[in-house]
Amino acid sequence: MYVGKTLFAQVMEFVPWTSFTRIVQRYRGNAGVRTLSCAEQFRALAFAQLTWRESLRDIEVSLDSSTIDLCLSLFDWAPFRSTKAAIKLHTLLDLRGCIPAFIHISDGKLHDVNVLDMLSFEPGAFYVMDRGYVDFTRLYVLHQAGAFFVTRAKSNFNARRVYSAPSERDSGVICDQRVALNGFYAARDYPEHLRRIRFKDPDSGKTLVFLTNNTALPALTICALYKQRWQVELFFKWIKQHLRIKKFLGTSENAVKTQVWCAVATYVLIAIVKKELQLDASLYTCLQILSVSVFEKTQLSCALQLDDPQIDLPNSANQLILFDF
Repeated sequence: MYVGKTLFAQVMEFVPWTSFTRIVQRYRGNAGVRTLSCAEQFRALAFAQLTWRESLRDIEVSLDSSTIDLCLSLFDWAPFRSTKAAIKLHTLLDLRGCIPAFIHISDGKLHDVNVLDMLSFEPGAFYVMDRGYVDFTRLYVLHQAGAFFVTRAKSNFNARRVYSAPSERDSGVICDQRVALNGFYAARDYPEHLRRIRFKDPDSGKTLVFLTNNTALPALTICALYKQRWQVELFFKWIKQHLRIKKFLGTSENAVKTQVWCAVATYVLIAIVKKELQLDASLYTCLQILSVSVFEKTQLSCALQLDDPQIDLPNSANQLILFDF
């Protein structure tokens, strides 16, 4: 019989505590703290995530895509509309593993395009974005950094054709063109040519217009890259269904942001555990198992195996698993 540490204690061993302590010291996170240190607060909130503890107070909020709606009278520091408050969860998702590489939490009024000013663009990387991020000044900064972007053109996109490359209409690619922006300000903000690809989706029948600064990849590859943007939508839906941020433990800005960060950190921590232990179970299954057995003294790798007949998952395990990894 295994008589060692509990499952929760074993999970916490995967936290890089040396880096955690260094960051706390850098930002003086424990300054003025009497009882609950940053490390203990993280353990408490991670435990709440894993065991589905939803609240210490009766404060109802809902999560919709990347916007978390709040009660204006309680969360007046996060204005959104005249009758409601909200925060936005701006996320840059690494599509290689569906792990967030960048997260910024703002009030509901911050426009998505402003987040581009906060990113450090990696040369050679592809940034796949929807039309809300089309700002030619910012896209040109990305271009000059040696990175690539793939996005959709807005309905009022104004450009003239410079060159048309051969395209196979049977594949869905209607045209593959190099274009120059019309208009004084647009041409000044992005003085180089863009690549415009018009594609007819064979499934929906819709015609989509993509913009990119990459001229080397085939047109169908650019279209496939944009399709991967759906992964970030699935990530937000996954958070909505499975992470415990439908109710908040406090109403201050720091309390709300701390809970959101701990929720995402717990998600990433279990993803690390799954990868390090080479588990076949999905990430959601691992979270479900831990939610009912965190105090059991079982080897973590054994407890998270799919063939364990002793683990009785709650009924919510029948929900759709969006991220099967």
